[in-house]
Amino acid sequence: MKRVKRALRKALQSLKTATNNSGQATLLIGLRNPGAGYAGTRHNIGADAVSAVAERLGSSFRSAPRSIPAEVADGKLGERRARLALPTTFMNESSQAVGPLLRYFQPDSFIVAHDDIDLAFGTMRIHHGRGAGGHNGIKSIVDATGHTDFWRLRIGVGRPPGRMDPADYVLKRFSKDEEADVLIQEAADVLEAFVAGGEEAARQQAGSRGPH
Repeated sequence: MKRVKRALRKALQSLKTATNNSGQATLLIGLRNPGAGYAGTRHNIGADAVSAVAERLGSSFRSAPRSIPAEVADGKLGERRARLALPTTFMNESSQAVGPLLRYFQPDSFIVAHDDIDLAFGTMRIHHGRGAGGHNGIKSIVDATGHTDFWRLRIGVGRPPGRMDPADYVLKRFSKDEEADVLIQEAADVLEAFVAGGEEAARQQAGSRGPH
């Protein structure tokens, strides 16, 4: 864990001091639990949004280099290069993938996409510098770095009904009525805006979408 923390801090410090480089790319990271048993669950919607961007770009995921526990893909949006990443660790171990990804690729900017039960279903928000809010994937990254100095796309999946445990709720799949595919495509729009126009463009794109 100490080595992961050092790697994450070094990578984030490099981002603060680096200048834009045409050889660098914007990194989109979608948090998830790996495996078919978790596919399509609320907890994986961040990864589903990043996968949707890859599909639009006609890009295929491959194993990350140097045994980094993630899958990566590459593409281009206009003049901007995008690199997409899906950790192959479980959600509460996300930092084990994020740290090495940042250190190896040294992106000029990056954003982490994830589910959020504190936002109404279909609501999206772009944030920087906020706490984990109970999200285990974000908590893993924050605990490893010691700070919250990174961009996040929070994708609202709604609150659990009744007295259902939130941990159980996020592992459930969406109902047909919720039209999760529409939300995933809208989240992909926000991620593309982040690549093409930066955080302000992404914030405006996210703000144009209301609860479903």
